Amino acid sequence: MSKGSIIAAIIACFFLLTGCNTIHGMGKDIEKGGEAIQRAVK
Repeated sequence: MSKGSIIAAIIACFFLLTGCNTIHGMGKDIEKGGEAIQRAVK
């Protein structure tokens, strides 16, 4: 593998891991919003 390929692979992994954390955090925010709506309706 060339040096450029290795660097590109590392950058791709970084963006994939960052995306997963962002999606996970967004899911938590949506869940908390839903819980707040449920409390308001009760």
